[in-house]
Parts: sequence; C-alpha cells; structure tokens
Amino acid sequence: MSVVNDSTNPVTTDLCQLVYLSRITSTGLSNASTLNDIAEVASKHNKADNITGILCYGNGYFLQCVEGSEQALTNLKNRLIMDDRHKDLTILDFSALEDRRFAGWSLRSITLERWMIKEPKLKKFMPFKPYAWSTDEWTEFLDILQGYYEKHVSTGETDSQPIQYSTLGLTLSKVVGQHQAFFLIQTVLGSLIILALLWFMISDKIF
Repeated sequence: MSVVNDSTNPVTTDLCQLVYLSRITSTGLSNASTLNDIAEVASKHNKADNITGILCYGNGYFLQCVEGSEQALTNLKNRLIMDDRHKDLTILDFSALEDRRFAGWSLRSITLERWMIKEPKLKKFMPFKPYAWSTDEWTEFLDILQGYYEKHVSTGETDSQPIQYSTLGLTLSKVVGQHQAFFLIQTVLGSLIILALLWFMISDKIF
C-alpha cells in the first residue's frame, strides 16, 4: 500500500473522507460477479457503519471515495488491504471532512467505461487511468461525481441496488484491443495447423 496524500495530523472531527485507488487482480477478473459481490457486501457493511460514498470501476482500476467516522474508515481500510480482488492500493486522501458529499448513497457503483462516454465533462478523463492523475484532476473528478449525485437527489433518487455488471465482460474488449496482434497471429497459426492436418488426412486417403 502506498500513500499519496494521507493526513499526518490528528483528525479533529468525527467525519472523515477516504479516497483511494487500486488495480483489479487476476483473482478479481476470474470471477465475473466480482463487482456485484463487492457492491452488495460493501453496501451492507457501510449502512451498518454509517459510511457513505461511491465506487468507480473502469479499465481495470478502482477509485473509491467513502465518508464516515475515522474509526469506521480505518477499519474499512484494513479490510481493503486484505482483499485479494485488488492490489496496489494507493491512498489519495484520508482527512477530516465538514460535510458528506454522498450522504444518500451507502455505496453507489458506477461503471465508468459505459457511463463516461455519455457525460461530456468526463470525456477528458478517458481512457480511465487514475494513477496518472494529479491531485487537481482526481479532485475535479470527484466534484463531477458529486454533481451527478446531487442531480439524483433532486429527482428523489438516493440509494439503490448495486448495478449488475460483469468484470469479464467489461475487461475482455480491452484485453482484445491491447493484444489484438497476438490474437490475430494465434488465429492464423491455428488455422494453418488445422489445414495441415486436413491435408494429411486427405493425402492418406488419396495415396
């Protein structure tokens, strides 16, 4: 675990904000329901611990912003460190907070690859690579998400059931894109091998 902007001073209020980044692991990718499992379990724990926030996933990365008491967030951080579905956990911020950003969401899950395309303000953050962002950029990103939350509040929508999506489905297209040449070569070689086997079979019957 690394720390980018962890607070070194004692927290003076009981309300804090924890913002972190992490990368999905092969364990997380191997289970198509990983994202649904995380959202469902985390939502239950967060309600019990009075934690609110938002979880973003895209391009193999997680970005989460959660709010609650210092002790509750510390306990959450310790659980996150032990979770083998993600790795390279980097804390961007763990500091006192005056007001909650996402008071009505025990945990809202957002799939960025689908959602960001429809949000003009978020297009500049594509492709989603939060590890390369500056402090100003991830702060701006959270501000935009807060605006998204406030729109939902104004329409009477607050907490909701986790979005159903598949980790494998979201990542497969990117894997194919990154390794397109490799898959193409493997396909050609496989086709040649099959043709060669068919030729030998036909040759034996003819001769």
